[in-house]
Amino acid sequence: MDDRDLAELFRAALEGDERAYGDFLQRAAELVRAWARRRATSGRLDPEDVVQETLLAIHVKRHTWRTDGPVMPWLYAIARHKLVDALRRLGRGPQIDIGELQDQLAAEEAETVRAWEIDRALETLTPGQRSVVTAISLEGRTIAEAARSLEMKETAVRVALHRGLAAIAKRFGRD
Repeated sequence: MDDRDLAELFRAALEGDERAYGDFLQRAAELVRAWARRRATSGRLDPEDVVQETLLAIHVKRHTWRTDGPVMPWLYAIARHKLVDALRRLGRGPQIDIGELQDQLAAEEAETVRAWEIDRALETLTPGQRSVVTAISLEGRTIAEAARSLEMKETAVRVALHRGLAAIAKRFGRD
C-alpha cells in the first residue's frame, strides 16, 4: 500500500468512517511493526511496545495530520519519537551494586597512578572538564554533588565528565 492509499483511508477515517479507521490502524501497525523490528536489534526492546505506543499516539494526535499532505512521514515521525522514548526508558544498561564487586575491584587495583601522572592527564583538559573530572574521579563526588558545587546542571556535568575522560583516554592511547 502506498502513501496515497493510506492517506485516503485516514481521510475517510477522520470524516467518521469507522471501517476505514480500523483498516488504517491495521495497515499503520504493519508498517510500524516492520520498521520497529529493524531498529530493535538489541533484544531488550520489544518492537510491539513501539507499535502500540505509536497507535495510541496516532489516535490522540490524529487531528494534527494535515489532510492535504502525505501520511507516512507523519506516521514515521510519531513512531521515531515512540522508539526514542522506549529506548530512554530502558536506560543505558543493567545496574550493578558496587558492593557486589568490591573484592574484585580491590584486587584489580594493583596498578597505582602517581600524582604527577594525574596532573599530566588533567593538563590536557579544558578548565571545565578538569574541574568535573577532579570532582568526580579524584574527590569521589556524585554527579549531583559535583553539579551543585560547580554550579552546573547534572547533564552538563555528565557531558563534561564523558568528554574529559575520553580526551584523557585518547591522549594516552586507551581508546
